Amino acid sequence: MKNEKNFVKQIIIFTIISLVSILVLNAVIMPQFGKRSVKDTNYSFFLNQLDEGNITQVKIEDSEIRFEVENEDGKTQIYSTGRMDDPDLVTRLHKDKDIIFTESFEESNLLLEFLVSWVLPIIFFIILWNVLIKSMSKRMGGGNAMQFGKSNAKIYVKAQTGKTFADVAGQDEAKEALVEIVDFLHNPGKYAEIGANLPKGALLVGPPGTGKTLLAQAVAGEAEVPFFSISGSEFVEMFVGMGAAKVRDLFKQANEKAPCIVFIDEVDTIGKKRDGNFSGNDEREQTLNQLLTEMDGFDGQKGVVILAATNRPESLDPALLRPGRFDRRIPAELPDLAGREAILKVHAKKIKTEENIDFNAIARATAGASGAELANIINEAALRAVRNGRKLVNQSDLEESVEVIIAGYQRKNAVISQKEKEIIAYHEIGHALVAAKQKDSAPVHKITIIPRTSGALGYTMQVDEGEKFLMTKEEALARIATLTGGRSAEELIFNTCTSGASNDIEQATKIARAMVTRYGMSSSFDMIALETVTNQYLGGDTSLACSPETAHKIDDEINSLVKKSHEKAVSILTENISKLHELAHFLLEKETITGEEFMDILNKEPAISM
Repeated sequence: MKNEKNFVKQIIIFTIISLVSILVLNAVIMPQFGKRSVKDTNYSFFLNQLDEGNITQVKIEDSEIRFEVENEDGKTQIYSTGRMDDPDLVTRLHKDKDIIFTESFEESNLLLEFLVSWVLPIIFFIILWNVLIKSMSKRMGGGNAMQFGKSNAKIYVKAQTGKTFADVAGQDEAKEALVEIVDFLHNPGKYAEIGANLPKGALLVGPPGTGKTLLAQAVAGEAEVPFFSISGSEFVEMFVGMGAAKVRDLFKQANEKAPCIVFIDEVDTIGKKRDGNFSGNDEREQTLNQLLTEMDGFDGQKGVVILAATNRPESLDPALLRPGRFDRRIPAELPDLAGREAILKVHAKKIKTEENIDFNAIARATAGASGAELANIINEAALRAVRNGRKLVNQSDLEESVEVIIAGYQRKNAVISQKEKEIIAYHEIGHALVAAKQKDSAPVHKITIIPRTSGALGYTMQVDEGEKFLMTKEEALARIATLTGGRSAEELIFNTCTSGASNDIEQATKIARAMVTRYGMSSSFDMIALETVTNQYLGGDTSLACSPETAHKIDDEINSLVKKSHEKAVSILTENISKLHELAHFLLEKETITGEEFMDILNKEPAISM
């Protein structure tokens, strides 16, 4: 892609040079030749110029008179007119002492004009074009930059990517499958002895940032065979048939260098389902058909393995996923608690840290984070340590970087009135107090009313003590109640409500809708799916799969669930209103309190007055 961008830049430069050259030729060079051309005119014009004294030279022949006229701007022009029966002509010409009689004029050469105006620019552009092509060929490894149908795949050899399986953490199952492929390429004999065939293709699927490309780069670092890397978008061409030609060229190179590995990133770009719609993208379908043909055409014994990555597996054509093409589907899911801790440790090796870092605490605070986000957390911690003038990253740097990734940077210059600060404090303590008084809720880890760049004026962080893969109905209801705790505190203390609960309302509604439509946790509906999920790795958009009447009942059920949870939150806060006041005032004073400080005040017995 970088070479293509450079090529486009050079094409623009070439066009600019061409335009400037044409302007120079027509504005400077050509007028010098054009002023000596001969123009035909009549005899009256000749006499008028003679009377006005503009004629400088004259040549008289038997049937033609040629004369040179000097214009007002000092430029001269040669004219030609027929000779008339005028016996006094020579006498009149002699009277003008400035007129010179000549036998020949320095006239323009029409052939020279043609060469200068047409042939010379064409030759100039051809030479410049050849220089441009040779320059691009050197940069692209000696190939022809204008050779259509070339795959332009990047070829890596052992250790050229700088990544190995030691650099990949949190994806043990994916690594195991890929290690077997690398081992097959290194030692094909032990597999052939038992009759096993090398898998033709392996498809890496998962959310963005989970390490699909990193796994492929690790394969490139581990394998001692050529590694071809290309993106699916590079097959997309403006001309029909060019993408298919690139596929043919890629597999031709792969067969020539077998055993080898071919990696196609974002394969869904060319591998989307064919729907039979004639108005579809013919180029994409031709490219897909060629890919299917090529995957069937090569011999698995040669050792050519196709790796592909996508985060939209549901959009791929079924013919691409059948056994014999992509034999293996390797998931690269979001890491669990142990995986997150391992990923943090891998990335922490690249920076200087203190010895007492608790990576498990950071891993527990980042549930649902991808490998890319965890790497970003480590980098943000290192940047914070530098900003604070320290040479080692400590625990507070990592904890702050988690908050930066979740809620953004602190808005230190934000000016918030005292009244709004009180509302925010009661709002956040409302969340924390409702969470703490429910047995199916995660413990409170931190409460703050410092504004963040994400727009949050404060937040309450809850961290589970261990990893959870399932959510019970009681936990879902407790989560909804916790989300309504902020608005409940506003209503209870200030007898009003603010816009600060907008995100809480959105999340509570989302959980309640999932309980009704997808989890079968509704009292009005049995275990039926009323909603389907699309793009599960890209946000998980949903669409209803029911009648309008059922949709109306779903809305009523969602409203009922949220309303009951809201009432439960109000009840909890009313029963603990003294603690609500005490904790809110403490938060106003400190601005940020830990979960331990929160629980100490909550569990402290009130003083007995004498």
